[in-house]
This record gives sequence, structure tokens and C-alpha cells, in this order.
Amino acid sequence: MQAARGTSLSDATTTPHPSSSTGPGARLTGLFAVVALAAYALDLGSKLLAVDKLTGHPDVPVVGNLLVLHLTRNPGAAFSTGTSYTVALTCVAIVAVLVVLALSRKVGSVGWAIALGLLLAGVSGNLTDRIFRSPGPLRGHVIDFLMLPHWPVFNVADMCINVAAGLILLQAFRGIRINGTRTSPSQEPGE
Repeated sequence: MQAARGTSLSDATTTPHPSSSTGPGARLTGLFAVVALAAYALDLGSKLLAVDKLTGHPDVPVVGNLLVLHLTRNPGAAFSTGTSYTVALTCVAIVAVLVVLALSRKVGSVGWAIALGLLLAGVSGNLTDRIFRSPGPLRGHVIDFLMLPHWPVFNVADMCINVAAGLILLQAFRGIRINGTRTSPSQEPGE
């Protein structure tokens, strides 16, 4: 459309917002969402299966003594620490979900999209247990069922959180910010 004297009413040089439906931001947001939903579904499905098949049954060796299915309900955090702080852990998880969702709007690289998707899935998976499992809302125990020798029992959500942490560290070492820009080699941390 044109205004008087031939001037265009729309600016043809306007670039789409990164989260527009056609730009790379939309693809990265989609990747983030697909990773988060797939990993979350895998975590929930595996926990439902573990509770159904392992409750009241002995441990199931999967790979000899290297990987054993052992059902446990964890009221605490990693390594069953903080078992008397279940409500506080639930509140921290709620805040973490909100922070990850806010950060996901800034994603500008595939690595960050995958990392934040896995992080959201992991935190949300364990948060779902805290909200909906017994002994009650905000106090629910997390279902753990994967056991390695000399390691605490864990679940798919825990794996997602650890892989996400590794990917975030990798992105940081590579100098890739969450928005996809790179830090310059001469830039020192803290500048």
C-alpha cells in the first residue's frame, strides 16, 4: 500500500522477529518444544511402567549387575539429599521451570535449544512427581528406578538434567551465548 507521493506505508526492510513463524527462531523454538515434550513423555512413560512392573517385585538385572531396575521413591533431591525439604525442592523446581521457559524465548542456537529442552523435560518430569504422587501435592516422592553400581538410583528426568548441564557447559566453553552469538576470543569472562 502506498501513501501520498509514492511513499510506502510498510517498511520493506523490516526483519521478522526471531520468534516469527518463518524465521530461524521459530525452528529453534520448535526444536526446543519437540525435545522437551519427547523427553518429558519418555520420563513419564518410563516411570508409569516402572511403578506398574516393579512394585512388589525383586530387582530386574538388565545388563548383569551394571544396570538393574530397582524401584524407589525419593522424597529428596539428587542422591536422596534434603529429604526433609520436599516442599522447598518443589518450589525451586517450579521457579526453574519458569526460568527455563523465559530463557527459551531467547534461544539462538541448536545446542541451546536442545539443552534447554532437556532441562525443561527433566525438571518438569520430577516436578510432576512432586505435585501428583503420594504422600501429597508438593510433597510427592520422585520415582527412581535405574541403578548402576556405586551410584544412586535415578530416572530419565535425572539423565535429561545431566545431559542438559553438559550441553550448557559445552556451549559456554565454545563461547556460544544463549542467543546464538559468540563471545570474541579476546573477551575475558566477567567483562
